[in-house]
Amino acid sequence: MSDSNTTDFTNSSPFILLGIPGLEAAHVWISIPFCAMYVIAVLGNFTILFIVKREPSLHEPMCYFLCMLAVTDLVLCMSILPKMLSIFWFNSKEIDFSACLTQLYFINCFAAMESGIFMAMAFDGYVAICHPLRHSTILTNHVVAKIGLAAVLSGCLLVLPYPLLASQWPYCKTNIIPHTYCKHISVVNLACADFRASSHYSLSVTFFVPSMDVVFIAVSYVQILRAIFSLSTKEARLKSFGTCGSHLCAILVFYIPDLFSSVMHRIGNTMPLYFLILIDNVYLLVPPMLHPIIYGVRTKQIWDRLLSLFSHKRT
Repeated sequence: MSDSNTTDFTNSSPFILLGIPGLEAAHVWISIPFCAMYVIAVLGNFTILFIVKREPSLHEPMCYFLCMLAVTDLVLCMSILPKMLSIFWFNSKEIDFSACLTQLYFINCFAAMESGIFMAMAFDGYVAICHPLRHSTILTNHVVAKIGLAAVLSGCLLVLPYPLLASQWPYCKTNIIPHTYCKHISVVNLACADFRASSHYSLSVTFFVPSMDVVFIAVSYVQILRAIFSLSTKEARLKSFGTCGSHLCAILVFYIPDLFSSVMHRIGNTMPLYFLILIDNVYLLVPPMLHPIIYGVRTKQIWDRLLSLFSHKRT
């Protein structure tokens, strides 16, 4: 087995995902909270999509962006959890080379899209608070479609070099990936060639995309807060805070685990490998689980529609 992993490995051979090294005996127990997060995320995001589709009053820019966010969250969950659970439950550790690159692409692509969608939602909040009378004329369905398309294309095109470059390297060191999914840096580290171009490009994208989005979001919210504090009545200020409160919560849920994961990997030589892998999984699974809860509870129209559905079923 050792020989096959170190000398005979080729690009047509499958990779071996180890799961969480050091915690193999606890894989079944670890799978319980991850499976619960997966179920909550899938049900919650499908519920958001269903309610927005069924309720005509929710056919507005904020809810369109919310639906885009729900779709990206669903893809992220479904890209990771099924394979992870098969490792934990059935010890099914093999993954084809092409499937590994596909998973790698989808995870990074939709994470980049999600950051772009948050930037679009910040712009929607800025227009709604700072220019309420012009909101419907600025953010028409046509403009919303263009913004959504830009977020999708930027994520797809920026991440496309990841699998293209990774597929060019020869892999002859080992086919063992000490992770629960095909993390980009974990895959290219197995190449027996100079992969610095791939490493530098992924590092620049990882830094550039969130940084630009966060700067735009911060500028938008500075303007939003200035507009809110200039309102004459306390009731108007509270209502405006409630409008953008759910978005701020969702942004924090997405970017704080991302920042924490990045910091932990920079000081990774002092951290156990299983801790870093758990952080990676939390970063990708907790936001998709919490986003529908945040928006379902904090957005009055969605909450009211959800309650009416349940009350109708009881009746």
